[in-house]
Amino acid sequence: MIGKLDIVTLQQIWWILCSVVGSLFLFLNFVQGGQTLLWQVARDEREKALVINSLGRKWELTFTTLVLFGGALFAAFPKFYATSFGGAYWVWMLILFTFILQAVSYEYRKKPENLLGARTYEAFLLVNGSVGILLVGAAVGTFFTGSNFILNDYNQVTWTSRLRGVEAAFSLFNLSFGLFLVFNARVLGAMYLVNNIDFTGARELEARIRKSCLTSFLLALPFLLYVVVALLLIDGFGTDTNGVVSMVANKYLHNLLAMPAVLVLLLAGLFLVILGVTRTGLGTTTNGIWFGGLGTVLVGLAIFFTAGFNNTPFYPSKVDLQSSLTIYNASSSHYTLTAMSYVALFIPLVLGYIAYVWRLMDGRKIGAADIGDKKAY
Repeated sequence: MIGKLDIVTLQQIWWILCSVVGSLFLFLNFVQGGQTLLWQVARDEREKALVINSLGRKWELTFTTLVLFGGALFAAFPKFYATSFGGAYWVWMLILFTFILQAVSYEYRKKPENLLGARTYEAFLLVNGSVGILLVGAAVGTFFTGSNFILNDYNQVTWTSRLRGVEAAFSLFNLSFGLFLVFNARVLGAMYLVNNIDFTGARELEARIRKSCLTSFLLALPFLLYVVVALLLIDGFGTDTNGVVSMVANKYLHNLLAMPAVLVLLLAGLFLVILGVTRTGLGTTTNGIWFGGLGTVLVGLAIFFTAGFNNTPFYPSKVDLQSSLTIYNASSSHYTLTAMSYVALFIPLVLGYIAYVWRLMDGRKIGAADIGDKKAY
């Protein structure tokens, strides 16, 4: 059945699959968000250990999903991978470096007689949760604002900025998008900690975490509003039936109106995030992470679908419009996409296994008895 699908259908399927992985990565950023809350909510070593060890159970998932996202893009849309990673390599190197800092920090923070000391590794976690996510947001923002590359007839990339991708963070739209992701990650981090920690004897810590959820959401709101309004008003990149790229007034507003299902995803996602915030920041329940997490995934899907569908280049060039990449001119061959699609049939099994392991890991909330374990972070 899969082998009979035409190339266009396969390209669209793989953009959907990559979008799902990317959206799951945005949800799993609750780890990074929780890391940035450490300095705000933990007042002593016991509280700090509870927060770090709660997040330490899940930190590998974010890193693995980021690698999976890059691998899926490489296999399905190799021209994008080559253009972005080959031209904007400084921004990607910085992002990966912050995630390396995260891995090292969880490994060595509590090693006896470590050279840097625990506080240094905790600072590394802050860098990963703030700078790393900010740069991720700026990179995703270029899906709408464009990047500084030119492709010649042999698909060789020339990057016209010496900053090699870091310049994306100096765009007001990209910076706002990145800051929104940072604060949304903090919101998710607070939701997760409330759900995952046994606060027996630590009710003040719980109160501070719940308050930080509401505060982070209020800080995220101005950036979210700016991104949404700007997205609806800015001129965007569009392609005609011949594949010629041009600037189109209110392109992304037209995309949402032309794809009502995507608009529903966006609105439903925002509603679920707000519901999760109210249940965590204003209520006493512990399940806000599931509302906020699902909402974040839906918003992420709406972002990726708006950027890639409806005759829209998902990686536009603002210095040479005809170098812009769409899911059609940047994809692998029909043979490669077909072979990958057969492998993708195992994805539900993998997701089921992840859900099973997650349930085992969270079968019992982390408490004071766990932070003295020799395996503690």
